[in-house]
Amino acid sequence: MNETSPVALITGASRGLGRGIAARLASLGFSIGINYVNNSSAANETVALCKEHQQKAGQRFIPMKADMGIRQDRNALFEKTLKELGRVDAFISNAGIGPKVRADIAETSLESFEEVMKVNLEAPFFLTQLIANYWLKEKPAPVLPNGFTVVFNSSISADTASINRGEYCISKAGLAMVSQLWAVRLAAEGIRVYELRPGIMETDMTSGAQAKYDKLIAEGLVPQKRWGQPEDIGRAVGALLMGEFPYSTGEVIHIDGGFHLRRL
Repeated sequence: MNETSPVALITGASRGLGRGIAARLASLGFSIGINYVNNSSAANETVALCKEHQQKAGQRFIPMKADMGIRQDRNALFEKTLKELGRVDAFISNAGIGPKVRADIAETSLESFEEVMKVNLEAPFFLTQLIANYWLKEKPAPVLPNGFTVVFNSSISADTASINRGEYCISKAGLAMVSQLWAVRLAAEGIRVYELRPGIMETDMTSGAQAKYDKLIAEGLVPQKRWGQPEDIGRAVGALLMGEFPYSTGEVIHIDGGFHLRRL
């Protein structure tokens, strides 16, 4: 193992936005822990894509199975990252789920609410806690000049209400505060924390509603009039991890083609 390669742990990296982030970081010289839940074939595809973008012989790309909704899995994921890759320089909290059944908030079930919260809110908070305590207590020497970084991949749903998936919106609004809390806690330690808010992204999660969003985008819902792509998120994460925003911890960065802009 090449100890000079920085290491990034990316949750939910087997497909979609996580895969886009992994490919970009591979091109920047990172070794990567590629977390997935069940789809090992997709995770291996991400590994192959990372190898295509690999810059240094010492880079390693390790698929790591773990369910973010299970505490023991999260702990094991962190330990495996240290065992297999030797360190953690960046944590990208990307894994997220929507409700299995979209329902009006008057019909939201407790089971659906709890399932979404465990993955989208509980997991990012406590996995960050594990990694932050490793940085604070073990004090590993930084590989990157800008030190350590946490990136929470949130959503426009943090402040855009969708009444047929309320539990998802609430989880992302909570994640926005998780980002602020860790940004404040870690700032004096030289550790930066950021929140990305992707807009309408072309991934598996939105594939079932493609015709709906195609129409809305064409009608101007997104000022830039296109879908967001996984590489859009990857480029943003790459810039953050490489220290391009050194004096902006806690910042919310919209990756949404201008969706968030107020217009008349």
